Amino acid sequence: MNDLGYSCKWGVKMLIEERKSRILNLLKERDVVTIPELIDSLQVSEATIRRDLAYLDSINALKRVHGGATAMKKSLIEPTYNEKQNINVDDKKAIAKYAASLVENGDSIYLDAGTTTYEMVPYLEGKDIVVVTNGLKHIELLIESKIEAYIIGGKIKSSTKAVVGIEAIRNLERYKFDKSFLGINGIHLIHGYTTPDAEESTLKEMAMKASKESFVLADESKFGQQYFMQVASLDKASIITSSSTNFGEYSKLTEIRKVEEE
Repeated sequence: MNDLGYSCKWGVKMLIEERKSRILNLLKERDVVTIPELIDSLQVSEATIRRDLAYLDSINALKRVHGGATAMKKSLIEPTYNEKQNINVDDKKAIAKYAASLVENGDSIYLDAGTTTYEMVPYLEGKDIVVVTNGLKHIELLIESKIEAYIIGGKIKSSTKAVVGIEAIRNLERYKFDKSFLGINGIHLIHGYTTPDAEESTLKEMAMKASKESFVLADESKFGQQYFMQVASLDKASIITSSSTNFGEYSKLTEIRKVEEE
């Protein structure tokens, strides 16, 4: 890079601010970009891309993840279940397999609605347990897996295939669990665990309080994100993630268990 602030690899010159603007525009189009994609699109070095991503992350313009970046999420916007189910599938399976290994015969557990907790069900088959869930997709698979299960009643939220609302809250108040396994939208150093939906936030918080142990299942894209409603502070649950990232400050506030991607 020369003293005018240009990047000159392959004879291509681009002002720093123009380059950063193009990175953000690519994120608007794709939601996720990788470092190789940015190198190819902008014709600059990997070191330059990493510096740009570090700066944009520092001003909350994007979220750095392993190998690239994701767009910052709007605090009230939540992807649908169908949109989420095909994202980071290998990560979800690795996280789910490890989470299921924590479940012992005789346990009563709460499985939160969500695509990662859903992946736990096949690994629970054959265990002498009782499962309570608010996940519509989960209950079908639990039945097929011949696992004793209860679904809490209430209002159906079609976008996330979850049961929510005041009736669900009243239903959940009756239960106590050995372990709860929860999905989450955002994990933030200051704001803790957050989600866009107030009703789902209340259910997650109640499940944590009703459990001897609570685990949040999350890939690295959830770290640094914050949404409309706080569920709980970070110390209220351990985090299970597949990322090899050094989470530094997060590790000081709660237990983080890292698993290997299959």
